[in-house]
Amino acid sequence: MTRRTFLSAAALPALAQPAKPNIVVILADDLGYKDLGYAGGPQQTPNLDRLAKGGVRLDSFYTYPLCSPTRSALLTGRNPIRFGLAYSVVRPWAYYGLPTDEELLPASFQKAGYQTAIIGKWHLGHANKKLHPQSRGFDHFYGHLNGAIDYNTHDRNGGIDWQRNGASVKEEGYSTDLFASEAVRWLRGRDTSKPYLLYLPFNAPHTPLQAPQSLIDKYAAIRNPKRRTYAAMVDAMDQAVGKIAGAIDFSNTILFFASDNGGPRGSGADNGLLREGKATTYEGGIRVIGFVHAPSRLKPGVSNQVMTMWDVLPTLAGAAGVQLHTKKRLDGLNLWPVLTGQEPRAPRHGLFFCTQPESGVKQYSVRDGDWKMVRTMTTPVREELFNIAEDPYERNNVLGNEYAMGFTMRKLLDDWIALHPRGDVMYSAAPNPGWVAPSDWAKAVVE
Repeated sequence: MTRRTFLSAAALPALAQPAKPNIVVILADDLGYKDLGYAGGPQQTPNLDRLAKGGVRLDSFYTYPLCSPTRSALLTGRNPIRFGLAYSVVRPWAYYGLPTDEELLPASFQKAGYQTAIIGKWHLGHANKKLHPQSRGFDHFYGHLNGAIDYNTHDRNGGIDWQRNGASVKEEGYSTDLFASEAVRWLRGRDTSKPYLLYLPFNAPHTPLQAPQSLIDKYAAIRNPKRRTYAAMVDAMDQAVGKIAGAIDFSNTILFFASDNGGPRGSGADNGLLREGKATTYEGGIRVIGFVHAPSRLKPGVSNQVMTMWDVLPTLAGAAGVQLHTKKRLDGLNLWPVLTGQEPRAPRHGLFFCTQPESGVKQYSVRDGDWKMVRTMTTPVREELFNIAEDPYERNNVLGNEYAMGFTMRKLLDDWIALHPRGDVMYSAAPNPGWVAPSDWAKAVVE
């Protein structure tokens, strides 16, 4: 890895910065590894390209294979297997969510004097107000509680799922554009005497595949209709990011961007040469595009540091000097000293991932250094061992030649799997008999 020279915050004029930086966290939803312009995709994404090229691009960034587990890892700094939210997403008919005894990123920043806002997709619990963003450390919430809403009507299962701070709002417009407008409005109207944390989890380019017709026509050269609409959705998200970036003062702001999981190839995403995609624990499902843009603190470049979604909380807290109050064990590391060049690349051990998608077939993987084991719970069970440094596309299963390493990796997998809380939910792909979707998701809650 080439040694890079980074700007030091200490070298900047003392009066040029407030004590704490502003933090912006942007998540794309189901973005493929090659689905930005700078990564080789056909999409025109000049705004995200500019931010990525002006920041530190994360070449080895990992997430969980599905929406809710990744979001819970981001906000807790912990692997979601520990609190029972690892295998699947929070479905509309589910009554569970991210456990309320977990302290979340916004709560820690709120205690440090930050204004906090979430604008976008929550997907971490909707049936009880204690699970909602306003109860978890966010001062302001605009967006939707479920996943896979209609981009134009903002409905899920026929009921409105679009709210501002607990009250449903009926607004015309494409959801991606509405998120941008709300973010700009919030940024310009906030209390400028305080630092802020803004969390922007877009629902794009997740299904349903919907985009403004003008943008779909822009990609008429793409013959596959799903791929064409998907490209238009990414383009719309990039335009939204451009509008939001125009309202941000980057002289004292740290912006983190990533996809929440690998792209679903059946819906038009492109993960390049990475194996498989969303809902698998192969590289195409868990290795995603990401970057950190902080021009006053980081010199542009590419980092080969292996980093995960559960590292984001301690890393941003470390960068901002925010104390974390949780008494629970974090799985994430503060990698800010690595990103700034103050410390060498940190070795990573025992990085665990799992999923149980709609197929019902569980799949696990664990990465330890350069080694990765994948276990698929078919009949018979299939195990594969890869050296990711030598075989990043997982083409050569070397388990038969690496007996000792295989034994070590099996033990790691088994130890992680055993952490799932007993009796907790693993899978909820189908509603209970008689379930009826509410007409207004903001009102369909218990106090």
